[in-house]
Amino acid sequence: MTDTSVDPPRTPRHSTAAGPSGAGPSTGGASDRDPSTADLSTAGPSTADPSGADLHLDLPATGSRRAALMAALREAIRGGRLAPGTRLPPYRALAADLGIARNTAADAYAELVAEGWLTARQGSGTTVAERAEPVPPTRARRSSPPPRPTHDLRQGQPDAAAFPRAAWLAAGRRALTAAPNEAFGPGDPQGRRELREVLADYLARARGVRTDPDRIVICSGFAHALRLLFDGPRAVLPARTAGALAVEGYGLAFHRGLLAAAGVTTVPLPLDEHGARVGGLAHQPEVRTALLTTAHQFPTGGPLHPGRRAAVVDWARGRGGLVLEDDYDGEFRYDRQPVGALQGLDPERVVYLGTASKSLSPALRLGWMVLPDHLVDRVLAAKGEREAWASALDQLTLAEFIDSGGYDRHVRRMRRRYRDRRDRLVGALAERAPHIEVTGIAAGLHAVLRLAPGTERSVLKAAAYRGLALDGLADYRHPLLAPEAMPATDGLVVGYGTPPDHAYPAAVEALCAILPSPL
Repeated sequence: MTDTSVDPPRTPRHSTAAGPSGAGPSTGGASDRDPSTADLSTAGPSTADPSGADLHLDLPATGSRRAALMAALREAIRGGRLAPGTRLPPYRALAADLGIARNTAADAYAELVAEGWLTARQGSGTTVAERAEPVPPTRARRSSPPPRPTHDLRQGQPDAAAFPRAAWLAAGRRALTAAPNEAFGPGDPQGRRELREVLADYLARARGVRTDPDRIVICSGFAHALRLLFDGPRAVLPARTAGALAVEGYGLAFHRGLLAAAGVTTVPLPLDEHGARVGGLAHQPEVRTALLTTAHQFPTGGPLHPGRRAAVVDWARGRGGLVLEDDYDGEFRYDRQPVGALQGLDPERVVYLGTASKSLSPALRLGWMVLPDHLVDRVLAAKGEREAWASALDQLTLAEFIDSGGYDRHVRRMRRRYRDRRDRLVGALAERAPHIEVTGIAAGLHAVLRLAPGTERSVLKAAAYRGLALDGLADYRHPLLAPEAMPATDGLVVGYGTPPDHAYPAAVEALCAILPSPL
């Protein structure tokens, strides 16, 4: 007989119905076995059906195998682990996996069909039966997420609907076709060579970065890069020896919290229309490293002034320190020529940090560190012997996407789209709220709306009441930034990249509706 993957359950050997002669229940002994299958009772695992699905069941070591199997299946169904409609493996495969006789598994299936726990149809296999009484829900391990806002103008996210799915899929297919077999083994902590090579070319061409593939280390994003540099027992710049870290007076609280958790003391630098006032670094001997968003200060906007760019590199040389360059929004500029990377001024004193989070999607979890030569081995030691974060397959796909020109085409397309959104926002504000000053709009995915003193909190409350999600400027201010060094300013940080195209006009309308009238 030919073994098949779908096996209709056998008639139960312990049926409670009387036989044709009026006899009582069968005892299931050898005398009533089907002669054609009597020899299957000793079948071993070697006869397993390869098409069977895996099913985990714990059977006790002693006692009736049939009773134990039925009890285990009932408990899995009753507890909800096997939901209604779940297809079970063929009894031959299950018997081989559990090391029991085929007839035993077949009898257990048939009995459970008779009891209503399972359903069997010729050609469709055996499935868990639909039941009138639902399985009690399992206790939630965490509270439900908050409801999504009606309008979302929070910063930091690109338009998720604009991800280039077709082009990415095509690049992935080409990358997998060309990938060597070793790409499917343990990952190299430095990252795939294919990606590091195309990144070296792309960053040199588009951002003015001076590097080679051996000085690039792939990571899973900017936060991961900070952890490699500052956190953990193998941190590259441990707080106990690296000293304090200078940061911009306005920035992400998440990054400050990450650094604080690593024991790093952050010293805020005041900002003005030319970016961070780096001249004060000369008077802070405890600081040897500075973290700056040089291309587009986050969140206030604007590039670091050329004179200050040269000054901070000179400071790092003289102090024997480092500048960490967060190339935030470096690819999205609208009204000015692109500002090249600070790293190009001195590759041995600047660590360049970039990601695909804004240009493609934060879901990719891909970033890169362009390192001074003396830090490469230390960063790799911090990562460990194997890549634990960034998928090698995503790296290969991104490498192909960049190399084929797909990345450049996507960035140019999104640059036009985001510029159009920015223009629509600025135009609506000029018409509906001309008293509101808009800044930081020459590049990036957000704008800063300056508000009258004392109005930020009330405007945010009005926004929440209308289902409009956006951020206040106060949330980004460093808690140690002295008012005399830089007075606090009320404002809103409006992310115009977040909503999909169809939702953007309504979001802008909701924003204009909650803005305060002129005083």
